[in-house]
Amino acid sequence: MTYRTVLLAGATGLVGKQLLEGALADRNVATVHTLSRRDLAIRHPKLSAHVVDFAKLSPLPPVDEVYLALGTTIKVAGSQQAFRAIDFGANLAVAKAALAAGAKRLGLVSAMGADAHSKVFYSRVKGELEEALAALSFEGVVIARPSLLVGDRESLGQPHRFGETIGEAVGKVFNVLIPPNYKPIQAAAVARALLTAVPSAKGRAVLLSGAMRSAA
Repeated sequence: MTYRTVLLAGATGLVGKQLLEGALADRNVATVHTLSRRDLAIRHPKLSAHVVDFAKLSPLPPVDEVYLALGTTIKVAGSQQAFRAIDFGANLAVAKAALAAGAKRLGLVSAMGADAHSKVFYSRVKGELEEALAALSFEGVVIARPSLLVGDRESLGQPHRFGETIGEAVGKVFNVLIPPNYKPIQAAAVARALLTAVPSAKGRAVLLSGAMRSAA
């Protein structure tokens, strides 16, 4: 049996927390390296947590695959420039460092509507990151484009998002009428889809909410 070494950036986020738990529970994963700006509360025999400055990454230990779950909002970041530094700059820096450390495959938490040519700043940054990652020499890249993400943000110390509350309520009422790719999706379902697809990925694949929900 071949055991894998996983790298995860963004383990303190909504999807990142689920990715971390899933990777640690995977019997085929020997080690999980995490990169974050603050220490993690969790402890585990497989876990090797690294507190880093994403603007000045040091060389990484050897890894087989990398998961990118770094993200913020313009409101939390404080400006479009600060938002781009995280959602584009930090994710791309980790991807390049992981590639140099031997990673063959990559999984990305992007967003529905990601488009490098979009007039919407948020969607444009997400799309530009997808294109930048596709230009790197990974054997496989899996991009998750979830619709409205739902999950327990309070336990993560994240601010409650009013739009998510409204979206989730509307989704429940009009569930039958909403196309599968537009329905709210649990962060855990996104994480499971990536953890399933990335280890054997070849080329580039995009996962939308409908497919991720069905797989979960």
